Amino acid sequence: MTNHTSEFFMPSVNLFGQGKVKEVGPRLVGIGCKKPLIVTDEGLHKLGLSEEIASIIREAGLQVEIFPKAQPNPTDQNVEEGLKVYNDSKCDSIVSLGGGSAHDAAKGIALVAANGGKIHDYEGVDQSQNPIVPLVAINTTAGTASEMTRFTIITDTTRKVKMAIVDKHVTPLLSINDPVLMVKMPPFLTAATGLDALTHSIESYVSTAATPITDACAIQAMKIIPEFLPRAVANGEDMEAREKMVYAQFLAGMAFNNANLGYVHAIAHQFGGFYNLPHGLCNALLLPHVCRFNLIARTKRYAEIAEFLGENTYGLSTRDAAELAIDAIVRLSSDLGVSGGFKAMGAKEEDIETLAKNAMKDATAVTNPRRPKLEEVIQIITNAM
Repeated sequence: MTNHTSEFFMPSVNLFGQGKVKEVGPRLVGIGCKKPLIVTDEGLHKLGLSEEIASIIREAGLQVEIFPKAQPNPTDQNVEEGLKVYNDSKCDSIVSLGGGSAHDAAKGIALVAANGGKIHDYEGVDQSQNPIVPLVAINTTAGTASEMTRFTIITDTTRKVKMAIVDKHVTPLLSINDPVLMVKMPPFLTAATGLDALTHSIESYVSTAATPITDACAIQAMKIIPEFLPRAVANGEDMEAREKMVYAQFLAGMAFNNANLGYVHAIAHQFGGFYNLPHGLCNALLLPHVCRFNLIARTKRYAEIAEFLGENTYGLSTRDAAELAIDAIVRLSSDLGVSGGFKAMGAKEEDIETLAKNAMKDATAVTNPRRPKLEEVIQIITNAM
């Protein structure tokens, strides 16, 4: 019998539901904050959303500063710039507002603010000494679950590599998922972020570190996504679909935050770091190829995934049922308008070996159920081109 130990991480308080964002001011007061820095992206800042959150915070009697420069794939320079604003403005806490990019940039800033040095010092697992400065994460997409995880992904601009920082100290103190903030998310972003959540649930379910707790979260996410993600893409104002996707992405986050991921993410991080491509889209394009590679290592689990995704596996062999899981993933992506390969997005064949070698060093590769050789990772990437 294998000796299996596990830990479970998530924020101590998590708020869900329409209008919950209005609690951000009082909650910051409760934590003892005086002047938070809002970290967000240019798009949300131009929409006026960061100013809206700033007024809620001011109404609670606090001062506030805004850093609206989180990039789609936040970089080490991005973190440095945000840190300078944090220090120069004498802030004492951070509010991240957005999807994965804003949360990751904020976590990076909060980590270095509390521990010193450079963000590169924290690449890998649990490299920090001190808890981050208080961080409240307000989510505007239903996908990355970065508002509640101990993962932060920052691009090292010199190496053109996404650094995976997995650290118990980067978990936010409080997460807020208010579906009202997600209504204006465009259909393609809704689809890509939703497929990111699906990837989280599938990778954590077949992970070598899966536990009964992470399984329960992953299974529930897999059951919700095929029904409600298409509805959210079809009509962004379908509030039931938006609310259900909030829960699905959070459940998938609970799963992978504790069971880790696999080669979909290990490779997707390289495409993101190398070509600055959107993370959810990279995951969606890689997911069927990695599942096919992993099939022999977790055949029974993939057969179960087919059922969770709504396939009828009655009377089929375990292997045939497992194949249906891959068909279901491909069909869902295609229905949502997410298909194609990386070549069309500017990826070059001469980079494949570098991408593969870097993927094998990624922190998320460790729990992939099948151990690939370099040529097998090259083949997966070639298939996805």
